[in-house]
Amino acid sequence: MINYLIFVSGRVQGVGFRYATLLLARQYHLTGTVENLPDGQVKINVQGPASDVKAFVLAIKTGPNPYCRVDEVHIQPQPLAKWRTFKITN
Repeated sequence: MINYLIFVSGRVQGVGFRYATLLLARQYHLTGTVENLPDGQVKINVQGPASDVKAFVLAIKTGPNPYCRVDEVHIQPQPLAKWRTFKITN
């Protein structure tokens, strides 16, 4: 199991990015949260088996839907958390 804190910038707000991220996380059976930040970025906390989290990150880097544009992705490993689901927090 691994836990990543991910910051995504580009055209990622107002284009369904959080909902597409939620569906993607559910597809991989991951837990965590996704939220918009005031500076225009999206923050993702994601946790699960390493191979599934890495596949999730690859999908995020390419853009989880055709309406978004991902310019940068910054990943920070984190200690494991106790999430039960993946949800949109704001």
